[in-house]
Amino acid sequence: MRTIQITLLTLALAGALQGCVAPVIVGAGALMVADRRTTGAYIEDESIENKSLSQILAKYKNNAGVHVNVTSYNRHALITGEVPDEAVKADVAAIVSAQGNVRGTTNELTISGATSLTSRSNDTLLTSNVKARFLGNKVFSPNHVKVITENGTVFLMGLVCQPEANAAAEIASTSSGVQRVVKVFENIECPPPPAKH
Repeated sequence: MRTIQITLLTLALAGALQGCVAPVIVGAGALMVADRRTTGAYIEDESIENKSLSQILAKYKNNAGVHVNVTSYNRHALITGEVPDEAVKADVAAIVSAQGNVRGTTNELTISGATSLTSRSNDTLLTSNVKARFLGNKVFSPNHVKVITENGTVFLMGLVCQPEANAAAEIASTSSGVQRVVKVFENIECPPPPAKH
């Protein structure tokens, strides 16, 4: 009898887990469908970010003056944060550039002390505000523009055509608290308008 109870419990848990996993898979698939990157580029971007940050952390874990973020979009890496000197800035860029499949880098590291927790929290709020303002626009899909904020500067990445890039930059630059906007877009041809029925 105990064996039957354990078997039934196992089957019930397996069913429950399948129910929990399915929305995650569907959710990730929906995000990838809305993304203009190929599935391969999406996966490689994750790998570039993770490997770069792992190597940077391993090398500079004892240096409190090093605060680095790496964001990859369609195999182009954006490096943001603060480092103590030009030598570290160049070394971090070399680490990122050496990752497999990196097509290019934009090194926006600043030579200064690491930002405070308050500053980083403010950056998170600025990113959320810009993304929220993207929702109402009629020029581009918010899923096509990635927003990264570092010390009040908003960086915009994505595969966009010129009108989309201009609209995204205009929204970001007029968002409260944003000090500067840097476009790190990869330009594409504008998609044709949807056919009218």
